[in-house]
Amino acid sequence: MQFALLGDIHSSKEDLQAVLAQIANEAPEATLIGTGDLYECTVSKKDLHGQIYPTVEEVIRHPDGIDELFIFPSIYGNQEQRILLLTKQTEPKRDFLNDLPETLKIDEAIIIHGHQWPHNEAAAWLAEHLPESRVVFHGHTHRSGITSDGKHIAINWNEEMSVRGSRTVVNVGAVVGSREWVLYDSEEQTVRFMKVSQR
Repeated sequence: MQFALLGDIHSSKEDLQAVLAQIANEAPEATLIGTGDLYECTVSKKDLHGQIYPTVEEVIRHPDGIDELFIFPSIYGNQEQRILLLTKQTEPKRDFLNDLPETLKIDEAIIIHGHQWPHNEAAAWLAEHLPESRVVFHGHTHRSGITSDGKHIAINWNEEMSVRGSRTVVNVGAVVGSREWVLYDSEEQTVRFMKVSQR
């Protein structure tokens, strides 16, 4: 089965539309799954002082029509976490964000955002917290990448790369700015790093 993994959208409607169009063209049968940071929180981490805002709309960038593009399940990222910290009232958008899980599992793979571990400590954190997961997909850093048994492997864009037989950690990159995503074939045990060309 094929899965199109995309994340770090940060409310960028134009970039998301471009990625969704490429997925529809390259892998129309793929199941889409988000890796978090769907929306951009407009209050930075350093400006968190316990304040509570009356509505979610006051703390997110929210272009018209973006909600209709979120047609896929997703996990939460640090942006969603911050939005929830800044709001407490019951409203549909907050309920939607609050219901996003921390992880999703597809066959032998697990999807997590990546803000859970300290910078450059993914391998140690994953070994401790998710030791049973042979393939891990994440985002957060906005940098596509792949490691196999702790060793970095050069990315070959739009070419199949095997994830069979090793502990593989895949950073799917970012939709915002870079228009990157990953196609995962769980039966063939391959990934393809994809990127929409920008003119």
